[in-house]
Amino acid sequence: MEDEHSQTHLSPDYTVIEEWNGTASSDLTKTATITITRDSVQKSASRFNNFSRRFLDAFVPEGFPSSVTPDYIPYQIWDSLQGLSTYVRTMLSTQALLSAIGVGEKSATVIGATFQWFLRDLTGMLGGVLFTFYQGANLDSNAKMWRLVADLMNDIGMLMDLVSPLFPSAFLFIVCLGSISRSFTGVASGATRAALTQHFALQDNAADISAKEGSQETVATMLGMALGMFLAHITLGHSLAIWFCFLSLTIFHMYANYKAVRCLSLTTLNCERSSILLLHFMETGQVLTPKQVSAMEHVLPLWMTSRSTNRVKFLHQWVRLGIRISSFNCSEMLDLSHLAGSHYNKAKYILHEKKGIVSIVMHKDSTAADVLQAFMHALVMADLVHKDRSVHLESQSWMAKYYEVFILKLQSSGWKSERLLSPSVVWKANWLSRSSDEKLD
Repeated sequence: MEDEHSQTHLSPDYTVIEEWNGTASSDLTKTATITITRDSVQKSASRFNNFSRRFLDAFVPEGFPSSVTPDYIPYQIWDSLQGLSTYVRTMLSTQALLSAIGVGEKSATVIGATFQWFLRDLTGMLGGVLFTFYQGANLDSNAKMWRLVADLMNDIGMLMDLVSPLFPSAFLFIVCLGSISRSFTGVASGATRAALTQHFALQDNAADISAKEGSQETVATMLGMALGMFLAHITLGHSLAIWFCFLSLTIFHMYANYKAVRCLSLTTLNCERSSILLLHFMETGQVLTPKQVSAMEHVLPLWMTSRSTNRVKFLHQWVRLGIRISSFNCSEMLDLSHLAGSHYNKAKYILHEKKGIVSIVMHKDSTAADVLQAFMHALVMADLVHKDRSVHLESQSWMAKYYEVFILKLQSSGWKSERLLSPSVVWKANWLSRSSDEKLD
């Protein structure tokens, strides 16, 4: 094999050809050297390096590490550790569940155990469908938070399985609750996994990353099952030891999940990241990097944060995107009519402020870029409201002067500014502004 990067001619009678392996020019490994003379061909190959590379290729994406983002490695390490603890605990909770439905007891009937297992699975399926209906559109915009919530719900589900033998009269109700809890995990975990895979992919290699993650998870599953069976065997009949192991592993599981999502430096703009970036830009004129914002954003729901935190810090909480126009009262409709014909006559959105809440009405022809601009404009307005200043004129003046500069700085800092990750905007409006009337449909 002849390679333009690595062929050397020492003389007409002596040629050395090197074989290299790798997809990126900066990540090549020499696998063989072929020396050609007039009378012979000598080949020397490093079989160990070739084997180790092939073994590694089964678990990491092709072109690793240049084909993935820098936060891929720490995230996968913590994610594998939390997965390992999950599979160990699954063995303990499954053992308790099988014991509760009568496995190993002469009085238990096959049809009775089958019926209980069927109801458990059925409630889980229905719970998954309902969760998807109510929260499916929100999972993309808060991938970190839902990743934690998914594993918390999984912990609750396994806890229910472990508790179920202690309450024989309520056994079926408890295991059904546990199944519903785990169904939320399946939906949220799958959706956030897809979002994170897209984040890691630097070379349009999301499918390869997903496949290699499956290999990593398989290894973690096998190790977890082996450790879980060993732990279940030595703790059999010792309730205190089972509970101690389960709770200890659960605490470690949540810690590993927290560390995993904290490692992530997402480059997409959601509501909270947009708020952090805009406030910092308004104060300093500079844009934070994804890593800096990652350290500042919340991975837990805001209701779990300290109530003493300054409310102005979370400007996005005071913004309502995609408001249904028929939800406004007569007075507010008159305000909207005036705004449509004056401040927003050329915009694809209208901002309405009342009691510190900024509502965004999107035009039916608005694009993803319009949604992002409307949200940023609303954040500026919310900041001005809390400073007791004129909102419409000052916010429009700021947008006209700084918005394009802000977007350019976002792009140069590595942010994806094409769209805002938010719940889908399903309610829109159309308005026509004329000299004699204003019409809102």
